[in-house]
Amino acid sequence: MKYLLYICLAVAASLNAFAAGSPDDDAKAVQGNWKPAKAELAGQPMAEEILKSISLKLESGKYEVFVGDKPDRGTYTVDSTTKPRSMTVTGTAGPNSGKTFPAIYELKGDTLRICYDLSGAKRPTEFKTSAGTKLYLVTYNRKKE
Repeated sequence: MKYLLYICLAVAASLNAFAAGSPDDDAKAVQGNWKPAKAELAGQPMAEEILKSISLKLESGKYEVFVGDKPDRGTYTVDSTTKPRSMTVTGTAGPNSGKTFPAIYELKGDTLRICYDLSGAKRPTEFKTSAGTKLYLVTYNRKKE
């Protein structure tokens, strides 16, 4: 009987850990190749032609964005313990080299939503942009290989 109790407690602890998720779960889950489905900057929607030219790759804390054939590379970290979940993006090569962008993100299946503050001033608090800001909101879909 005592043995059965230990098994039940171990299973319950495992299920609780799985349900809560670890901080590393999101870091792994966001990895992959992404294409923007829609985006807006300072309250203005981004043109479809531009969206089609953008691709994003997230892998092991490094990012690579292409706008057409122009690359931007850097690092990113995610923090799934904040509400909303937060991300910090730092450019290391390309047009954003040396810049850091605080952001928030939301991952639902194969859809990743990120709101960046391109001014670098402060982390957004909601998934929305407005005129007069440098907030950039993008909804990405995972590319199927």
